[in-house]
Amino acid sequence: MVGVAALGGITLLAWAYIIRLAFQMDMGGMNMTGFRMALATAGMVMRPAFEPWTAGEFVLTFAMWTVMMIGMMTPSAAPIVLLYARVARQAEIDGKTFAPTAWFFGGYILIWTGFSLFATFAQWLLDRAAMLTPSMSSANALLGAGVLIGVGVYQWSSLKDECLKHCQSPMHFIQKRGGFRSAPFASLQLGISHGIYCVGCCWALMALLFVGGVMNVLWVASIAFFVLAEKVTRSRYLVPRLAGLIFISGGVFLLLRRA
Repeated sequence: MVGVAALGGITLLAWAYIIRLAFQMDMGGMNMTGFRMALATAGMVMRPAFEPWTAGEFVLTFAMWTVMMIGMMTPSAAPIVLLYARVARQAEIDGKTFAPTAWFFGGYILIWTGFSLFATFAQWLLDRAAMLTPSMSSANALLGAGVLIGVGVYQWSSLKDECLKHCQSPMHFIQKRGGFRSAPFASLQLGISHGIYCVGCCWALMALLFVGGVMNVLWVASIAFFVLAEKVTRSRYLVPRLAGLIFISGGVFLLLRRA
């Protein structure tokens, strides 16, 4: 119960932060032409679109992505984290030394933090190229179509299949690596390894945030729900590939509408 409460609390805090930023971004239909929404210590602020990012804005955007990834990915990581917690409790009962669950979960989050840095750079590049709206969604039909089609194709790839296999079956992942590790650094490494597979499974889906809006709470929640659905369903192919067809169709529709 402690593990469930801890993961639930982390997830709720992350989503509270995301919703707060989204609320601050809602300008009530105000004309945002020539402006963009930027992160500052006080939250979201309006700045001229041509104004370059400051170091502070980059750091705060990186923090925003990190919190968002924690909120989106913690629920789907819960099964393996709770499995680790049960093993750790049993080891404690047996009088054995075992690294706290935080080491394993920390390794997992470390990988998503690295992904968040990459996503921040991507947002910065797209913003500088004037390819994002003030709400951080695609301002270019070609960009939106390209992302949708690219994500759809990746959903059918062998790399997606391999990564999803490890995410769907935590026990298979653990057994393949010889079981959980009792030493802290070894547990951290195991969490990192699981995080790498998870990023390999879901990185393309995160690119969809630039299509529907990085701060669109409904869109963010929909992607998070889909990530969870992929990992809890028994079929490794049905959900990802059906979604892949939908994404490709959506991309083609955008291209045809632009033509």
